Amino acid sequence: MTARTLHISQPFPTEGGAVLPELHIAYHTWGKPNAEQDNIVWIAHALTGNSDAASWWPGLVGEGRLLDPDKYFIVCANVIGSCYGSTGPTSIDPRTGQAYGLDFPLITIRDMVWAHRLLQRHLGIRRIRLGIGGSMGGQQIIEWAAAEPELFDRIALLATNARHSPWGIAFNESQRMAIMADHSVQEKHPEAGAKGLEAARAVAILSYRHYHAYHRTQLDPTHDKIEDFLAGSYQRYQGEKLRNRFHAHSYLTLSRAMDSHNVGRGRETVENALAQIRKPALVVAIQSDVLFPPEEQYFIGRNLPEAQVETIESLYGHDGFLIEYDKITPLLQDLLERNWTTPAAKKASDHKQETRPSAGSALPGSERI
Repeated sequence: MTARTLHISQPFPTEGGAVLPELHIAYHTWGKPNAEQDNIVWIAHALTGNSDAASWWPGLVGEGRLLDPDKYFIVCANVIGSCYGSTGPTSIDPRTGQAYGLDFPLITIRDMVWAHRLLQRHLGIRRIRLGIGGSMGGQQIIEWAAAEPELFDRIALLATNARHSPWGIAFNESQRMAIMADHSVQEKHPEAGAKGLEAARAVAILSYRHYHAYHRTQLDPTHDKIEDFLAGSYQRYQGEKLRNRFHAHSYLTLSRAMDSHNVGRGRETVENALAQIRKPALVVAIQSDVLFPPEEQYFIGRNLPEAQVETIESLYGHDGFLIEYDKITPLLQDLLERNWTTPAAKKASDHKQETRPSAGSALPGSERI
């Protein structure tokens, strides 16, 4: 495993019209690419994840696992807006010498993808055998595949959607309201908004899990209690755990990025955008997922030209994509190893790679790195 940070010294224009004066992208790699570049796997992480995919997906990434560094060259990059090494609200703004804090601009899923395309080019990657992500990671992969449909040999989308739903946006807004109710969030230090972040995570965990998971793991064994219930302690524990490893400003930034997700923006419709991704795709739905319900994955499957949709049973709701290795691994193995019969290719003109408009003289695809 190798951990590095790419420093991009040129300005980076965002989709919303702001310009970051420079960019850092933290990333991990495992293994080595072969000459044909047919062993490259790109993993996109979820909301509070990081670039060390082996730490949060240990059942899939690592020696002896499906994504084994002895077989694949694996890349995972931290998204911009996060607090795990890539440019985000806790980074120092070179124009002021202070952390961005709440002044950090709106970042979209599309911005995250554009940043990672810069890393892809820096690494000399011309072909990716598998692009894979769950939740917000899946949003990145589907956006990237729509922007650059010939880059990926195949993609895997787990518990995700093609456009963030009003339901998902409402959950995110509720969490942001909790953070903003903590007046310390206006400050610029490591503990800014920390208590609000705890409350936000307690809200979020309800959407990540399921009624039956709580009933199985948080039901008090006695009938005598009238307070201090296990479920309440669990909510506080989850809030404190995230507070100890994440920052409220990044949580605000990334949840807003999720809200922005709409693969159809600028591409006529969502259906039209999906129709351009003419590569084998595995779409995994989790039957008990209340945040990204299966109907969202079924919609993706109906509109991708070559999709296989699988629904797995899980007690853990949305978090099942991080837990159910025994069910996910054989599906991914089939995707990686099967000889797919691809539909007749469309004309090359139908697969043009998208280029981002410049902001002034700065064009991310052509800057000095």
